[in-house]
Amino acid sequence: MTAHRGWPARLSSGPITLRPPRLLDAKAWSEVRLRNERWLAPWEPTSSNSWQERNSTGAWPQLNGALKRAARNGTMVPFMLLFDDEIAGQINVSNIVHGVQRSCTIGYWVDGALAGRGIVPHALALVIDHCFLEIGLHRVEIDIRPENAPSLRVVEKLGLRREGYHERYLDIDGGWRDHVAFAVTVEELNGRRMALRAPVPRSGRVPG
Repeated sequence: MTAHRGWPARLSSGPITLRPPRLLDAKAWSEVRLRNERWLAPWEPTSSNSWQERNSTGAWPQLNGALKRAARNGTMVPFMLLFDDEIAGQINVSNIVHGVQRSCTIGYWVDGALAGRGIVPHALALVIDHCFLEIGLHRVEIDIRPENAPSLRVVEKLGLRREGYHERYLDIDGGWRDHVAFAVTVEELNGRRMALRAPVPRSGRVPG
């Protein structure tokens, strides 16, 4: 496994752990994804394959390999999001650019059964701090469909700045969808950690 600045990495705070994906994650990842089709499908990239095909245990090795290749190339830092040591979602730092720009975009998803618990805001804050302090980036961007209210609440809780509106920006769920762009730069944190803006969620899963 070839390493570079910022990857592989393990981040943790309270019941939240962020770590690189593993081949052995297949079963747990597939179970969460299949159970959350209604919750996740509207925000996923367009595909000619069914949800079951894309999220089966058999689909994971190829995806896991692609994530790790991008990580070795330095264009991505992929994280599995664990809550109480169980897979609850993913956060991917993508489109990493160094040089004069030093920027990236971040995407995420979480098990719908855990939404609203403050898990994603705190996990995302940990990842943003990692981007600035360990990877050495200057700017982080997060693009969200305007209809995605839960995801909009995540960036609002962290106080990310609304930066723009991209019309027909990404091919999502069968069509070119508008996205709202949010961003934060190192200067806006003024030496403080983003994770201090988001309380650590309490441990323990709420029965569905």
